[in-house]
Amino acid sequence: MVFIVAEIGINWDGDFELVKDLMKNAKKAGFDAVKFQAFDKNITKNHPESNRLLKSSISKSNVNKIDKISREIDIEWFCTPMYPDAVNFLEPFVQRYKIRELDGRPLLENNSTSLIEKVLDTGKEVFVSSNRSPKHSKLYTNKKIKWLYCVPKYPCSINDLDFSSIDDFQGYSNHCNDISAVIQAASCGIEIIEIHVTVDKSKNYIDNPVSFNFEECSFAINKIKK
Repeated sequence: MVFIVAEIGINWDGDFELVKDLMKNAKKAGFDAVKFQAFDKNITKNHPESNRLLKSSISKSNVNKIDKISREIDIEWFCTPMYPDAVNFLEPFVQRYKIRELDGRPLLENNSTSLIEKVLDTGKEVFVSSNRSPKHSKLYTNKKIKWLYCVPKYPCSINDLDFSSIDDFQGYSNHCNDISAVIQAASCGIEIIEIHVTVDKSKNYIDNPVSFNFEECSFAINKIKK
C-alpha cells in the first residue's frame, strides 16, 4: 500500500481555521498523513515574504495546537525541520521526519550536518528528498531512511522528470505541475508519495505553483489506491 502525504507546508498562512480545513480535506481525499515545515528567521531572512513564511512555520508556540487539531481529525502529521533546535519541540509529537532536498545533499557525499545528526539521533523514520540516486550513500541500506525522488524546481515540468532510476528510491516528492506525474510515479512501484495541497489554486498561497486542489488529489489517489 502506498503511503500518501499531503504537503500543507506554507499554504496555511498561520490560519488555524484554514489548517483545520486542509487537514479535514486531506483525510477525506484519502491521504495518510499531512506534513508541515519548521524554519526560523535565519532561514527566511532573505525571502521577500519572510514574515508570512514564519507565520506558517511550526514552532514552539503553535505545535501543541497543530497536534490537537490533527488528533481531532484523526490524521497523522509530521514535519520538515530546517534547523536543529526544531527537532526538540517536534520530537514529542511526530512519528517521522522529512529532510528537504537541499539539506539532504551532504548525505550523498557521505557527509553530515548538525541538522542531519539531530534528526537521525531520534531513531525515527526519516524521508530524505534527493534529485540524484542515493545508492552510493553509506546510509543507503539504513532501513530507517526512505529516499524520495524529487526535482528541486518550483514547479518542474513533466519533461524534467527522469524515472529511469526510480528503483533506487522508496518514494517520490512531487513538484511537477501535472498531476499525471504522481500517477506515473506510483505505477513504478514506489511506497511513498508526497503531494503539495491547497484549498484554492486561484489564491496567492506561496506554494500554489506546485500544489493541487483536493478534487485533483482525490482523482490521483483513487487511481493509485484502486
